[in-house]
Amino acid sequence: MSVYVLGHKNPDTDSVAAAISYANFLKATGTDAVACMQIEADKLNPESKTVLAKFSLAAPQTMMSVKGQKVALVDFSDYGQAPDDLKEAELVGVVDHHKIGDITTGSPIFFYAQPVGCTCTVLNEMYKTKNIAIPKDIAGAMLCAILSDTVNFKSPTCTDADKKAVADLKAVAGVTDTDSLFMEMLRAKSSVEGIPIKDLVFRDYKDFNMGGKKVGIGQLELAAIDQVAAIRADLVKALEDLKKDGRHSVLFMLTDVVKEGTDLIVVSDDVAMIEKAFGGKVNNGSMWVAGMMSRKKQTVPPLQKAFGA
Repeated sequence: MSVYVLGHKNPDTDSVAAAISYANFLKATGTDAVACMQIEADKLNPESKTVLAKFSLAAPQTMMSVKGQKVALVDFSDYGQAPDDLKEAELVGVVDHHKIGDITTGSPIFFYAQPVGCTCTVLNEMYKTKNIAIPKDIAGAMLCAILSDTVNFKSPTCTDADKKAVADLKAVAGVTDTDSLFMEMLRAKSSVEGIPIKDLVFRDYKDFNMGGKKVGIGQLELAAIDQVAAIRADLVKALEDLKKDGRHSVLFMLTDVVKEGTDLIVVSDDVAMIEKAFGGKVNNGSMWVAGMMSRKKQTVPPLQKAFGA
């Protein structure tokens, strides 16, 4: 019976590359596996499409239901990011770099997590430990995932292990200029022209349970904030509509990669709580947070503390 390897909802490049990489790892160690994702291929984000095309990789198989299947998760361990019927599947493994989520199992499973900037960094370590060669195309996708997740090493989530993994993988993938590769990815990731507002909102979006309240956090990484100036009002309206669907708060990170900070759009039942969490003041629905680059390390933890989660 195959193991279906899948990442979180609204998959980013790490989630996609990690599914491909871990499925290949399982095959190399004697377990049949299939890389999957919780989205249709044509709805995949522009950055991930660019990466797959650049290294001639097929997109993971679309899989929205896992009932009755053997499943391994990459890049998450929260029920809120899983298929709705995950509890009706047999979970056999998790490879991640986030905090441990709320998913539980009735028996021991393979669980490999490291406090690094990217799941593909963890997978690179697994390949090295088992002395398994990484195919050139998969190494390229893993390389891109690390550059994306660490924002080309600018994110506070970046570690020496991530930098070492990039050095390993660029050699295998035949990439000499990672800065140019990152900029190529950023141009794809930050493209907003002609993209439906809903697609922008969910390009990199996650819901969290914080103190029993549902909180949504999305992010767009941009070369400059003014890229979204013409659509900002529509973006805020979409976030307000999203909040009405049972959420206490929706926060949206417009992250300026060059200035290294985030214009945080706030739609909340308790704006004062959000202000306290980040030590700032919301004006006209948003606040600038200098140095904020990472949702995982700089946005979620202060909110969890504020919500008592």
